[in-house]
Amino acid sequence: MSYSVIPVFIPHSGCPHDCVFCNQKRIAGTIEVPKPHEVSALLDVAFKKSEAAEVAFYGGSFTALPMDEQEEYLKAAAKFNPRGIRLSTRPDAINGEILELLKRYGVKTVELGAQSMDDEVLKASGRGHNADCVRTASREIKEAGFNLILQMMVGLPQEDKNSAISTAQEIARIKPDGVRIYPTVVVRDTCLEDMWRTGKYTALTVCDAVEICAEITEIFNTHKIPIIRMGLNPTEDLNGGDALAGAYHPAFGQLVKGRVRLGKLRAALAGMEGKAIVIRANPRGISEIAGHKGVNRKILLSEFNLKGITILSDEDIPYEDVQISEDK
Repeated sequence: MSYSVIPVFIPHSGCPHDCVFCNQKRIAGTIEVPKPHEVSALLDVAFKKSEAAEVAFYGGSFTALPMDEQEEYLKAAAKFNPRGIRLSTRPDAINGEILELLKRYGVKTVELGAQSMDDEVLKASGRGHNADCVRTASREIKEAGFNLILQMMVGLPQEDKNSAISTAQEIARIKPDGVRIYPTVVVRDTCLEDMWRTGKYTALTVCDAVEICAEITEIFNTHKIPIIRMGLNPTEDLNGGDALAGAYHPAFGQLVKGRVRLGKLRAALAGMEGKAIVIRANPRGISEIAGHKGVNRKILLSEFNLKGITILSDEDIPYEDVQISEDK
């Protein structure tokens, strides 16, 4: 049986604050918060399909729940002897007692919602903590031996491009085991919707968010920090109209990867203007080179006045590299 992740969504559970952007019930595509005994039943079915599974508690601030409730959820997961348990939480809901509880029940990974390392942005977003809280919680999690994943958002209130880039650079200095990057989306029934409708907040376009996230991707790539998610996970609610504005796109991650490739191709094509070219690449990177719906091909043909672009698959070329030659 294959290794898999079994997600358990507990929307809004434990959250002491309503951040301006947040409506977890719509983002997660679920309304009901499962009780611990319901989680046990859910996992019983899931583990019959995949013995080597990790349990992931997502959607709320797990460690802000009452300690006895945390323990009930962890017991429900631990009795199946999972490959590991991971959970998401807030920076201001971490302390030594909580970390000891998590360790006792086999939690391996803690995902921390940093969102920004700019105090003004955090305040405007209603986060209820500052950047120092992120630094302290991250240090305690790493020192306790857990894997640390940090989440950041792009396009929050009071944020500009420089602030977003600065956040990525500071997160890279923390050296997490991975990051998630989420562009801000105006979701129905949030405070951010009210701010947007009254002109107090201007949402990033998909195009602008892709440009910023491409630069952020290069920062994390340079520091060899894996990006494990880029963009919100598509749901029926978001696709059906609950994403009112902002950088929501079902293939947002692919758009960013394509934009990163475009920048590298532009640099590599210096001196190739007006020619027909052949690009050889690892098959895993070909779709990124062509771009979403072939947009990179179209841009390069126009910018460099190329007579043609042929993209060929070559498994001997590393995924990150390309070989470009004139097509004679």
